[in-house]
Amino acid sequence: MGTSSVILGNSRRMLMIEYLQKSEGRAELRDMVEYIAESEGNTDRKHRKSVYVSLIQTHIPKLEREGVITFRHGVVTLVKVPEDVTLYMETVKKNDISWSSFYVGLSLIFLAAALYLENPHLAFASLVYAGVGMIHRRMMRRV
Repeated sequence: MGTSSVILGNSRRMLMIEYLQKSEGRAELRDMVEYIAESEGNTDRKHRKSVYVSLIQTHIPKLEREGVITFRHGVVTLVKVPEDVTLYMETVKKNDISWSSFYVGLSLIFLAAALYLENPHLAFASLVYAGVGMIHRRMMRRV
């Protein structure tokens, strides 16, 4: 399993990398736990403890083995992030739409315009954007 798939294979690992990038490559574990809990929409004590345990037992060791981070004295330090990881780290914030939803929405606009203008080129563009949206959604589910 490559480094990219290790990172992209779990949303908490992606959130760890995202937080480290925002924090100039270095962060206290407790701050990272808080960030991940907030991102997951649950900051109660029980959930924060669950995040902490999963980071300590699973995610930090896995990322250390891959040479992505180091963990010493409660501080996580980003060592490297493969270039292709940033490309696939689509972070959709609350009230935002994903790229795949954007493409599908765009395809519907093109379809409406194609029907209204009776334009086969716009109909073809609609199919292209719908296809791109479905492919993107499928790729994002795999990671």
